[in-house]
Amino acid sequence: MTSVNELKRSFDEWYPPDTAESWDSVGLTCGDPDEEVARVLLAVDCVPATVDEAIERGAQLLITHHPLLFSAVHSVATTSPKGAMVHRMIQAGIAHLVAHTNADAARLGVSQALAERLGLTDIRPLVPALSPALDHVTVFVPPDHLHELVEALSAAGAGAVGDYDQCTFSVEGTGTYRPLPGAEPFDGEVGVVTRKPEIRLSMVYPRPLRSAVIAAMRRAHPYEEVAFELTEQPGLAGPTGSGRLGKLPATVTLADFGRYAASVLPPTVWGLRVAGVADRPIRTVAVCGGSGSPFIPAARAAGADVYLTSDLKHHDTVEAVPERRWDGGGMDEEPMALIDAAHWATERPWLDVAAARLRDRFGPAVEVLISGTVTDPWTAHVPSAAQSEAEAGDDVVPDTRV
Repeated sequence: MTSVNELKRSFDEWYPPDTAESWDSVGLTCGDPDEEVARVLLAVDCVPATVDEAIERGAQLLITHHPLLFSAVHSVATTSPKGAMVHRMIQAGIAHLVAHTNADAARLGVSQALAERLGLTDIRPLVPALSPALDHVTVFVPPDHLHELVEALSAAGAGAVGDYDQCTFSVEGTGTYRPLPGAEPFDGEVGVVTRKPEIRLSMVYPRPLRSAVIAAMRRAHPYEEVAFELTEQPGLAGPTGSGRLGKLPATVTLADFGRYAASVLPPTVWGLRVAGVADRPIRTVAVCGGSGSPFIPAARAAGADVYLTSDLKHHDTVEAVPERRWDGGGMDEEPMALIDAAHWATERPWLDVAAARLRDRFGPAVEVLISGTVTDPWTAHVPSAAQSEAEAGDDVVPDTRV
C-alpha cells in the first residue's frame, strides 16, 4: 500500500516546499494523507477537464504544476468554480498535490526539462539559487569535552552539510590564559598563567541559527569565558535556480531554431512567436518554463543568442530586441532574439520527468499516468493576410525578421 503522504514526501524531497516563492501555494490542496493511492495522474493545470480526466481514469491522486488556490480563500462552496472542483475531487476520493515554483527552480525541474527537450548541453541555471548564508564558528575546548560540545552544537543545527551531520574539523594545540581576581576558572589559579592542551573545533551552520548555536556552545562549554571566532560566509551559487542556459550541438539560424523548437515542444494552436533577425546565428540558448519576462536581462548578460520562454509582453520584447542597437558611434553587436511559446507548452515536458521519477521510486505499486488534456487556453490562430502569404511560400520570415 502506498499512501498520499508517501508520494507527497517524495515530491517534497525532489521539489522542497521551502524553495517555493512566498506568494505561492504548494502542497496538498485537499485529500487525506493516509489514503491509499494505486493510480496517479499528472497535469499542468487543475481545471475541470483534468479533474474529470482524473475521475474517468480512476486516479486517487492528481498532481499538478499550477495551484488550484493561489491565495487564501474564505469559502470552498460549490457556488464558486474552484470550490466546486474541490468538492468534486473530495467526493471522488481524489487528493490534489501541487508543485509549482518549487518545481520551477529544482535541479530536475520545469526549466531543466524544457532545456533537455530542446536538446541543449552544458545546462546550468540561468539565475542560480544561492545556498543559505552560513556562519563558520571556531571554538577552543579541552579534549575531554570535545564530544559533548560537538553533540550540543549539532543539536542546535551546526555541522549539517547536505546529507551529513556532525561535520567538523579539529586540530590540537595549546591554550593559555591567566585568571584575574574575581574569576572562577575551570582549571588553573587566579594570577597564574595556565597552559593547557585544547582542541580547535570548527563547524558551520545557517546564519539564522546563530543565536541558538552560540547559546548551546556556552551551555555545553566548561569554561567560564568561551573563546571562539565567528566568520560570515556568503551564500554560494548551486545547481538549482530559475531558468536554464545551454548550448545547441551546432550553430543554426534563428529561423531554423524556431522551426526546430516548434517541432519538439508540445503542439499548441498558436505555436511560437519569434522576435529577431531570421539569419541570426544561434548556439547559446536560454530558457525558462512559464512566465520568464523578468529574466530577459539575465539571459542577455549570460550571452544567450536567443531566450525562449512564455508570456512575453510587448514593451519588454521591443526593448530587448530593438531594430538596431547603437554604442554611440555605430552598430553594436547583434541583439539577443526572443521566442514566446505557450505557457502550457513550456511546462508540459516536466510531467514526463516527474512521472519517470515516480515510476522509478514506486514501481508497479503505483500506476503513473500523464494527462492527455491540453490546457493551453488559446483555441484558434487566425494569421494576418501577410503571414498567410508568407506561409504559403514556405517562408517564416515576412521581411527581415522572423
